[in-house]
Amino acid sequence: MIANQSTPFKHEFLKQLTRIADALERAYPNGQGQQLDPDVIAFQWQYRRTQGGRQAVLLPVPNPGLISFDQLKSVDRQKKLIRQNTIQFLEGKPANNVLLTGSRGTGKSSLVKACLHEFHCQGLRLVEIDKENIGDLPEVIDIVSRQQGKFILFCDDLSFEEGDISYKRLKTALDGSITGQTTNILIYATSNRRHLIAERMSDNLNMTRGADNRLHPGEEVEEKISLSERFGLWVSFYGFSPDEYLEAVKHWLKEYRVPDEAYEQAVIHANRWATQRGSRSGRIAAQFARDYAGQFS
Repeated sequence: MIANQSTPFKHEFLKQLTRIADALERAYPNGQGQQLDPDVIAFQWQYRRTQGGRQAVLLPVPNPGLISFDQLKSVDRQKKLIRQNTIQFLEGKPANNVLLTGSRGTGKSSLVKACLHEFHCQGLRLVEIDKENIGDLPEVIDIVSRQQGKFILFCDDLSFEEGDISYKRLKTALDGSITGQTTNILIYATSNRRHLIAERMSDNLNMTRGADNRLHPGEEVEEKISLSERFGLWVSFYGFSPDEYLEAVKHWLKEYRVPDEAYEQAVIHANRWATQRGSRSGRIAAQFARDYAGQFS
């Protein structure tokens, strides 16, 4: 009687195992992990709904929004640093993970896209990971490390709030786990914060004064600073001066084919546009030029 009752259970159990095996086979064909299309230059790590729940995969980006280095104004020093680091990476020479920090709208993300624009013909590929999924970095690295070509893992607008421990997996990825660092992957991240983890006034209470009369940060402060320090190259960005802002405006007006004789009048509107937004940056300049060119035409 007991044996008869267990038979349906065994059948159902085997069916469940078969479903799991089929799902694993679809996600990891031939046991080698997801295989990426070599003709695609950009991917996004996203979760998709499946019959068994949600599955994370690298989805191709058919038409990535790219920009050339020449289109980025007033960031010549930053362009030189990140371009040289990327060239070293592609040539198989030592290169650093990069943290781009500073004022909003000054070209941090655009510089990463410019790298892909210039170097994708040399085998460079870009994988974008939302900060909400940064804890998945080890899984992404495992897939990408098996592929041909060189990959930049791009984390845009990265920061961590109090209590978020996913940054620990980022620290591991930056330093390399016990398995070692991969030679075909770099991490490029942008942030408005130089220290990626949110800081509190109370952190300063943990400061101690040493025998040399110098202040020494407490453990919490050290933890927050140490994440940023794991990026080998820091590239800082600053708000535009009035002249730099107008130079960017002029560039974008030319991109939108606004005639030169309209520039003098456009300057008045461009300054008013920046004042209303309380900021001068390349992004603000591009937004103004887009609006002005649309009305002008």
